[in-house]
Parts: sequence; C-alpha cells; structure tokens
Amino acid sequence: MSNRVFVVGVGMTKFEKPGAREWDYPDMARESGTKALEDAGIDYTEVEQAYVGYVYGESTAGQRAVYELGLTGIPIVNVNNNCSTGSTALYLATQAVKSGQADCALALGFEKMQSGSLGSTYDDREQPLMRHLLALAELQEFAMPPAPYMFGAAGVEHMERFGTTAEQFAKIAVKNHKHSLNNPYAQFQDEYTLEQILEARQIHGPLTKLQCSPTSDGSGAAIIASEAFVEKHGLAAQAIEIVGQAMVTDMNSTFEDKSAISLVGADMTRKAAEKVYAQAGITADDVDVIELHDCFSTNELLTYEALGLCAEGDGGKLVDADDTTYGGRWVVNPSGGLISKGHPLGATGLAQCAELTWQLRGTADKRQVDGAKVALQHNIGLGGAVVVTAYKPYAR
Repeated sequence: MSNRVFVVGVGMTKFEKPGAREWDYPDMARESGTKALEDAGIDYTEVEQAYVGYVYGESTAGQRAVYELGLTGIPIVNVNNNCSTGSTALYLATQAVKSGQADCALALGFEKMQSGSLGSTYDDREQPLMRHLLALAELQEFAMPPAPYMFGAAGVEHMERFGTTAEQFAKIAVKNHKHSLNNPYAQFQDEYTLEQILEARQIHGPLTKLQCSPTSDGSGAAIIASEAFVEKHGLAAQAIEIVGQAMVTDMNSTFEDKSAISLVGADMTRKAAEKVYAQAGITADDVDVIELHDCFSTNELLTYEALGLCAEGDGGKLVDADDTTYGGRWVVNPSGGLISKGHPLGATGLAQCAELTWQLRGTADKRQVDGAKVALQHNIGLGGAVVVTAYKPYAR
C-alpha cells in the first residue's frame, strides 16, 4: 500500500440554483467529466474504474451519468455517503489506485436537488439520523428542519461553553461570500456586510439564512492516477499528490459525550485530521489553503478547532484575528465554501478537490493563495462520515 497517488485532472460545472438551468444529471456529469479528462489530456478509454457519487437519485444513476463519457465496460460503483459523498468517491478511487487495482480511476459526483430544506424520501422506515436527533433533543429542544437545528444547536453549545458570539459566526459568512466574488463556478457571487448577515432571517440559534448553504445542482470530477501513469503520460507538471487521506465514521464519543458538537461530527473530523497529518508528515501549521465543510457558519468554526488550527474554544479568536482569509495564517474556503459556492451534495467533495488542485498548480486566478504548497480538504456527512485529504504538488 505504498503506491503514490495523484490528481491529474479536475473539472466541475458552475453550481446552480435548482431549476435555474435546463439540464439533467447526465448533462452535468458529461460537462464535469469531459473537463477533467481534457485537463488530464487523456481519453476515457484509459480510465479503469469509476466511482460516482449522488445522494438523491435512482439506482445505477452513476452508470447512466458516466455513460455520457463512454461505454467501455469498466466497473462503475454508485456511492452515497450523505454530504460527504463526493469525497467518498474520491477516497474509493484513491484506494483503487493506491492498492494497485487500477492505474487510472475516475471520481465523479453530481446532484440534482429540490428547492428548500432537505427532506426524506421514504416515510416507512427509520431515518438514518434518528439516533442523532433523539440524542440532541435530550440536550436542546427539537426544531425543524433537522440540519440547521443540529448545526445551530452546536453553535449554541459553543457560545455557552466558550463565550463565542453570534458576530464571530456571522464573520465567517461575510468572509466566504466575499471569497466567492472571484469564483465563476459559485452559485452566489454577492458580498454582504456583517450587519446584513446578522439581520437576515433567523434559522436556528445563531444561524441566519446567509450563514446556511443552499440547495444546488451541479457536478465535479477528478482523475486519479498512479505514479507510473503520471510518468507515462508526462503529467508531472500538473499532478497533485494525495499525501494523506482518511475516512472516519461515528464513534462511541459521538453519543457518549452528550454534546451537540460531537453529534455533528467534531470527533470524526479530529480523528481523521490526526491520521492525515501523520500520513503526510505535516501539522496544521504547514498547511497554506483549506477547503472545509461550511454547510453552516457554525460548522466552519467548529472545524477550525477539530483540524487543529487552534485550541478547542478558540475558534472565535481565529475569526477575529482574520487568520482564515487572505493575509492571514490560512486561507479557508477561497472558493466561497458551501455557503456561497453552493452545496450539490454529491459534487461538493469533488469541487473542493478541484479548487485545491488549482490552488497548488497556481492556476486559481483571482482566488490564488500566494505560494500555496500544502492544501487540506475536509468534507463531512452526518450519520456519519468525514473524509480529510492532504495534497502537495508532485515532487520526484
């Protein structure tokens, strides 16, 4: 399992408000997949396996999506891991190459979503998050819809335990909306003042509407390859190495801690980050640019702490010091993050991969983080799974 693994091609669609564009998921996949193949400079016939992520859709939609790129008979695996679906497809493609099962694999994710808050598809069986919701309802009064309730409750807990303020959470949304101004792929490209963020319609706890990620349509893709493939195709100049990667699911602490913060995945993130830092031989201080799962502004702050950017309880201080934007210690979510770029569930993790690939290649245009050499990705899905990935440019 010592094989080196590289991202050699990435592509994505613009993220759109559901229904804003006349397209279907095969169109999305064709666009992102074709861009990724063109970026890598290879033909689809060289792809040996494909992992295709989506949350809302019929069985084998992954096959239907990828058939837009070609019909070569390769294994195509459908992937669903809630909001971490895209990075789970990336994880599986990486594992296929790392294990030597393939020299070139495709990770692709898409989502065609309904407008409004996320809802359930089936009402004749237990919902996967029911155990989490029941545990949280023992700590804070239940509210609908579930996702903002869970992350809003975690924000409330952080405020009560550490003195974090509503303004500090809101500043994260100000930052990410501002970052999206330079991202042509973002669903929203609007700047807001702190007052506008705070005065927007309250959703739950400290969260207002402008601190919540929207429902979105879109797709992302990445071509994953071995070192032999990189050398054979002369891709060293653009190859970005995956130097560490870990997936972690819920642990006993998720429920035993009696904490809203644990219930929304902070422990999963912390454990995954520790594994990745050890694999890559780095610490948080070595990282230059980060794409993390800001489904809500509260989760971005919680994730600062879980990734080790600061001590537990100090996330608000990091915000006030402007240490997570241009000119600060790290640039977090230069793409605009989920809050402003959008959050088509199956595509999110692959859009993060694309952004960080561009950053490390130095091709992120107005979003470029000067001198970026180490990148970190964090994608989480409740119920639950988190994938953390570290990247560096290829070095022989």
